[in-house]
Amino acid sequence: MSRVLDIKRCDLNIKSNNSSHHTELYREERLIVRRGQPFIIILHLNPDSKEFKLGGTSFTLIVETGPLPRKQSGTKFSFSLRDHTVDTEWSASAISNSPRNTVSVSISSSPNSPIGVYSLTLDQEGQKTSLGQFTLLFNAWCPGDAVYMHSEAKRQEYVLAQHGQIYRGTYKRIKGTPWNFGQFEQGILDICLKILDKNPKFLSDADKDCSARRNPVYVSRVLSAMINSCDDSGVLIGAWIKFEGGVHPGLWIGSGDILRKWAKSGPVSYGQCWVFAAVACTGVYCCGPASLRSIKEGELTLKYDTPFIFAEVNADVVDLVSLSNGKFVKFGGSTKSVGCFISTKAVGSDNREDITHQYKYPEGSKEERKVYEKAKHHNKLQQQGEVPGFHLKIKLSDNMIVGSDFEVYAVLTNNLLEARTCNLMFFAKAVSYNGKLGESCGFTSDKVTVPAGEERRVSLRLKYDNYGSVINSDRLIQLSAITINKQTTDYHKAEKIIVLDEPEIKIKLMKEATVNQPVTAEMTLLNPLPEPLQDCSFTVEGVGLTDGKPITAKIEAVGPKQEARASVKFTPSSTGSGVLLVNFDSDKLRNIKSFINVVVKD
Repeated sequence: MSRVLDIKRCDLNIKSNNSSHHTELYREERLIVRRGQPFIIILHLNPDSKEFKLGGTSFTLIVETGPLPRKQSGTKFSFSLRDHTVDTEWSASAISNSPRNTVSVSISSSPNSPIGVYSLTLDQEGQKTSLGQFTLLFNAWCPGDAVYMHSEAKRQEYVLAQHGQIYRGTYKRIKGTPWNFGQFEQGILDICLKILDKNPKFLSDADKDCSARRNPVYVSRVLSAMINSCDDSGVLIGAWIKFEGGVHPGLWIGSGDILRKWAKSGPVSYGQCWVFAAVACTGVYCCGPASLRSIKEGELTLKYDTPFIFAEVNADVVDLVSLSNGKFVKFGGSTKSVGCFISTKAVGSDNREDITHQYKYPEGSKEERKVYEKAKHHNKLQQQGEVPGFHLKIKLSDNMIVGSDFEVYAVLTNNLLEARTCNLMFFAKAVSYNGKLGESCGFTSDKVTVPAGEERRVSLRLKYDNYGSVINSDRLIQLSAITINKQTTDYHKAEKIIVLDEPEIKIKLMKEATVNQPVTAEMTLLNPLPEPLQDCSFTVEGVGLTDGKPITAKIEAVGPKQEARASVKFTPSSTGSGVLLVNFDSDKLRNIKSFINVVVKD
């Protein structure tokens, strides 16, 4: 009789393993496990095979990943049976031989192993048998893994939740935009691994790149670089003005559609910063990860990109005017307008959570000034002082909905002991979310005298006839007010970016959602504009609801102050809670999004 086991087949025990490794949401017939945690396979022996005896039969298992697996690179591991698996390295133990002619083997991976697709081979005295493949992922549930999270609620939110909110607007008018991450949708895992295999570091040295995939910092930097297509045939092509030949960034409502398009035909048109962030979720054109503590404490010598991110949340704004004699005079600025209301979706709810305190100390606090002085010393910054006594600011109207006419105000306050007279210029321009100014949409000027101890208001009326044709889908307008007193060389400036309110999408399910049964969603939106909308459409998408793909319903033109209405039929494929995301698009109103929670019953 042969001295080796005669293996008929290997059962990778996919359903049970995937469930215990929190990967069952992939709903694929493949083994997907997380590192640092045991999984169990079952060897089925032929009837005439050598009998397996616990403690008396031994064999070696070999796991390999990457195109050039090597022990020296940590991409190939060989290990024999032992009494118990250990949680710090690759190990295996036979845990049962019942029923007869079967052997259950528990395999534990190292919590420091490279992620990726592995082959599994059994070696008996040089006779090798392929047992199959598995995919190894980072493990937020394993204390030995660098990505470990203590909180189960956070693991549910940041690892398993398939939808979230992207916060946009200004710090005083923040709006959450729903987004479908779709990480468990069919084929998305393979596309994410393909992104790693297309990165320039892999193409130049595959062995070194695969070995480095043990490090979540390395992987996150590779993904950060590959999300844009600027220098590496990455996922998205950025565009901020013209969008011909591609999809307007405001139309995307999920990552899945973008990733599938990239996998099929290369870089996808178009994205903007918030789309890059949503798809990456979680130099060359690459940023971070940077330690929150180093940003908060102003430790600007630490990796990665800490000085850049520190400036993004802490920079002071200083406005200078150049005089005819070549001198510069400060006439405005702010130490508080950058890094306000840094936001994310709250754990376990759809509420917005303010996380500014994780990035910086409260403005003006003793700790904040200490950090500021440290950063000032590092960057040789010069702090500018405020001019007391005479103040200029901008106040807004209520109900600034796109399509309406409304007024904004420049408010001049004189706290000096004598009257002040100045020339005021008050103007409005369209602006994109990245600060690029567009065309003018309003202007007024006046000579204003403000008595001692009083204030004066100058209004600027913004009409849809003027701003409607120049604003973009971000619906942002920058207001700037400037006062000039040449006699005293006093210059003041106030700025404010306003976000025009958008119409609301109303969503209604026509009946209770039941798995594998079609259900219709009806959507309506009131056109707030004094002119018709053309090329209107509603697009819906939801994990477990629309088969992971967007469904679009096109409708005819919608008249001024009339209601856009459409219905979409979809068939839920799984039970439980889901989210139906909706986007409305037209020639004059874009990037209008909403969502409803959907509970699918059995």
